Amino acid sequence: MPSIPLPHRWSRRARRRAFQAAVALSVLALAPMTWAWLASSGHRRIAWTGPEWARAVPAAPVGLVLGAGLWHGVPTPMLAARLDVAAALFRAGRVRVLLLSGDNGRPGYDEPTVMRDHLVRRGVPARAMVLDYAGFDTWDSCVRARDVFGARRVTVITQAFHLPRAVTLCRTAGLDAFGVGDDSAARWPVQTWVYALREFGANAKAVLDAVLLDSPARFPGPRETALERALRAGR
Repeated sequence: MPSIPLPHRWSRRARRRAFQAAVALSVLALAPMTWAWLASSGHRRIAWTGPEWARAVPAAPVGLVLGAGLWHGVPTPMLAARLDVAAALFRAGRVRVLLLSGDNGRPGYDEPTVMRDHLVRRGVPARAMVLDYAGFDTWDSCVRARDVFGARRVTVITQAFHLPRAVTLCRTAGLDAFGVGDDSAARWPVQTWVYALREFGANAKAVLDAVLLDSPARFPGPRETALERALRAGR
């Protein structure tokens, strides 16, 4: 019976190079997420961690609420959780006006209006809300808050797994940003882990948008004064 040739074994040098390449790839994959965590350190807090959690959030004129999708015309559970955090911060006097940033890029899908209606049902007056219909992603929301609405200091409201990236992007955009996140892991562990894993790719895109390219918002839009008017009216 003819002998079967054994697979070629890598040399020690080849194995060392392969190991070094694997380490380099791991570092590159983790670097954007590490950047987001370090850049937002000291500027974020988890909601609902105690009876006085809201009072520990620094006061800011604007709460920037980031969209998280609709399901049959109502907020997804994660978006509803963000909105409930925003309502609690408003009632506690930690934010004066809520800037609702979401997607209205196709007919029949109006995220900011649904967000406003949810908050009105939670007791937030419509006059204390401003709608951004072109918050297509986190970077766009931060850039438009700065350039279109004239915001300077904001409290970003999202989920805990998204918080480092959201705060870092807004701070990189030039906003004085603090972040508050709803910890969704206890209620929706599977969905939370899925979204958390997606943060690896999302943070890489964040570095590209905010650091390497300084990308403009997809829809820069004209300058609006709605936020300034709402802040003046709320004094």
